[in-house]
Amino acid sequence: MTACPTRKSTPPAPPAPSTLTPAQAFDALYAFCAPALVRQTYLLCGRRELARESVEQAFQLAWQRWPEVAVDRDPASWVRATAYEYALSPWHRFRPRFRHPEPPPADASDRALLDVLLTLPAPYRRTLLLYDGVGLDLPETAAETEASTPAAANRLLHAREAIAARLPDLASPAELHRRLAEVASAERLRAAKPPTVRMGGERRARFWTRAAIAFTVAIIGATALTARTAPTRYEPPVPPGETVQGIPPRTAPGPLSAKELKLRAKLRSQTAKGPERLLPQPR
Repeated sequence: MTACPTRKSTPPAPPAPSTLTPAQAFDALYAFCAPALVRQTYLLCGRRELARESVEQAFQLAWQRWPEVAVDRDPASWVRATAYEYALSPWHRFRPRFRHPEPPPADASDRALLDVLLTLPAPYRRTLLLYDGVGLDLPETAAETEASTPAAANRLLHAREAIAARLPDLASPAELHRRLAEVASAERLRAAKPPTVRMGGERRARFWTRAAIAFTVAIIGATALTARTAPTRYEPPVPPGETVQGIPPRTAPGPLSAKELKLRAKLRSQTAKGPERLLPQPR
């Protein structure tokens, strides 16, 4: 399997740094790494479209952070780790276009190997691909998978045992490396052109910048509105009324009793011009 530049593989000597613009340096890294990285990512996730998308996302992020990536000790490893993380994200299973499986490889032996790979846990699959596929040594594999060296060794051994249990012909690490390269090379996986990836990264950066500005403006507006409408002094709440001894509490009006209805009828039957009780009554 063709790998991105590592300490084990010697890439062709690039031009002097002073003669390369950032875009040219990015394009050179992309042209050297992207085709092999798409094939590696396909073995990692088993989906052609997701493999291409993962590599493009990784390089777009690298272009956004190019001042940081350009001075990294191993830019290819930085991009590879980002692509692998994206491809192994568990959120892809909820995306509509990734809910259904893709057509498997045409060759039966390739299909069997890919099926075994996809049954391995993601950390085991990634460790196996880096060590037996890409060709990293054990400390580099442990560092890229963010694991200790003994943990990476155990993952590698368990992954090899699982593959050898179902495919005894691949018990040899050299044969496994050869078959991984054949399966990855058999698929027609093409990466986008470097300018397309760079423009995609720039569009994504502009989108998130505008989104951050809009969110900041919304926060400032909400803060200003709150400051203008909020009370400027403390207003204590009105306490509930207390019952005064000897005075019955006020109650809501209800239906009149028979005695009250009789009194109301008597009052309405009297003359409305004046109370006769104020007139002297003969005795």
